[in-house]
Amino acid sequence: MSESIIQIDMDNPVEFFGPGDKYLNHIKAIFPKLRIIARGNLIKLIGEPAEIGIFEKRMDLLLVYFDRFGKMNDKAIEQIMEQDDDSLMHETTPKEDVLVYGRHGKLVKAQTPNQKKMVESMAKNDMIFAIGPAGTGKTYTAVALAIRALKNREVKRIILTRPAVEAGESLGFLPGDMKEKLDPYLQPLYDALRDMLPTQKLLTYLEDETIEIAPLAYMRGRTLGNVFAILDEAQNASEGQLKMFLTRMGKNAKFIITGDVTQIDLPRNKNSGLLQAQHILKNIQGIDFIYLDEKDIVRNKLVTRIVQAYQKNAE
Repeated sequence: MSESIIQIDMDNPVEFFGPGDKYLNHIKAIFPKLRIIARGNLIKLIGEPAEIGIFEKRMDLLLVYFDRFGKMNDKAIEQIMEQDDDSLMHETTPKEDVLVYGRHGKLVKAQTPNQKKMVESMAKNDMIFAIGPAGTGKTYTAVALAIRALKNREVKRIILTRPAVEAGESLGFLPGDMKEKLDPYLQPLYDALRDMLPTQKLLTYLEDETIEIAPLAYMRGRTLGNVFAILDEAQNASEGQLKMFLTRMGKNAKFIITGDVTQIDLPRNKNSGLLQAQHILKNIQGIDFIYLDEKDIVRNKLVTRIVQAYQKNAE
């Protein structure tokens, strides 16, 4: 007899084991020769080595299914735990229009025509600019594309960055150390990640820097290869900063630059690099510009009216 322990990387094992251990009991019934004991995030196996090996291999596939779809059901257990491995691969392939299966089975999709353009363009280009007003899903769609690329092992890491530009409050007057001062600027990126990844997995990714969130200044001097990099709030990057970031691109890298040219918080003596990039890079092969508008706003309906009112006033 042998023993083995499997650790399941999730913040709420109940979702995986099912209410009243419904799904766990189903798994136990498929492997009657094994003694299977679940405690928190650990599964202890006692049995013959060959039987344990089969269980571990199929459990890996079941965890992949749960990771991608964010849910469990009896049909998946039967198909994955009872069938040969080669017949299972299509079962763990997400539907084409779903970018990520987020927490609690949430389906993260491109919801508007221009968000769909972002997805289509990212498949054809290595760098895209997504420009539009607040609430149009620029950052959210970009993060979903990055998570999908990481899960599909198209890249090894995700880098999310923003310029730490003050908008009415000085960094020096904010409490805490440098990380605590910068975190409020990066909060929208954290929010999107929390929506798409289990808490424990996100913490693990942040700890081992599979996902790195950092201010734009930290990108200087680096070569970003095998990564999916997102520069958010790029309208607040100066001309020199944006050029610096774009030229960090290494091999097998994907870049998305998002921004809203109507909300530039730079000092008057600095020009927005995003405004300049629209003119300089518009005809470069491999780079695409996607423009979102008030029709793409997916927040409260009032946000659409607010954006329209400001545009009317500007005109």
